[in-house]
Amino acid sequence: MDPSRISYSDLLQLKRWNTPTIYNGWEQITRHDASAAGFNLEETRDFMPQMGPMTGFAVTVVCEPSNSAHPKNNPRAWSEYREYVASIPGPKIVVVQDLDKPRVIGAFWGEVNSNIHRSLGCVGTITDGAIRDVDEMANAGFKAIARRFCVGHAFSCPVRWNCEVEVFGRAVQPGQLIHADKHGFLAVPREDEERLLEAARFMDSNECETVIAAARSTAGRPMPEILAAINDAGRKFGENARAKFGRKGEW
Repeated sequence: MDPSRISYSDLLQLKRWNTPTIYNGWEQITRHDASAAGFNLEETRDFMPQMGPMTGFAVTVVCEPSNSAHPKNNPRAWSEYREYVASIPGPKIVVVQDLDKPRVIGAFWGEVNSNIHRSLGCVGTITDGAIRDVDEMANAGFKAIARRFCVGHAFSCPVRWNCEVEVFGRAVQPGQLIHADKHGFLAVPREDEERLLEAARFMDSNECETVIAAARSTAGRPMPEILAAINDAGRKFGENARAKFGRKGEW
């Protein structure tokens, strides 16, 4: 792995939390608009929620399964594209923009393609198109967040790759750190990688020690006392976040 990037150890630790928890840390450290940047703007569907979150670096590709001209125009497209995927350090998440969206015609992903990509160091995909062979994909250990199922593959073929893509309303750059699960995905800006794990850890602990603890400690207490305790915990939560990050964060 590139020593300037987040370490593999940190990637494994990020994978222990769900994507909303990672977002909670990210919004404290980013200079981007945390209400509109980074995450998917359209609804996604996780076809392997039992596999939990996935983390990795984006490899990007565009397809158009409805167009029979693509495989004719470049018969070596699959081979050339696989060389690109193999050249990138892992773990990798393949981010696929389907130009046929929303009228999805064919699946880029199935049993064969998922096994091939797993052998190239890819852990899963985010595609605004379709998948098929979902049980076989899960058996290969290849997670898929996609728009829907599809029976056929039509003329699925890489059209271009190693380029910016847009999936579920979010632009993704090649090499971006991705965290994804059943809630959606977060494409992390490069400058936010270094502090992401620490921030996610801190905010998770901050919640558990303040607002969640207050909400769980209510047995036998009168309602005015419960509300006062939650308000106090919310203020403490915000104070902790401001002391750590200099940002507002309050319940």
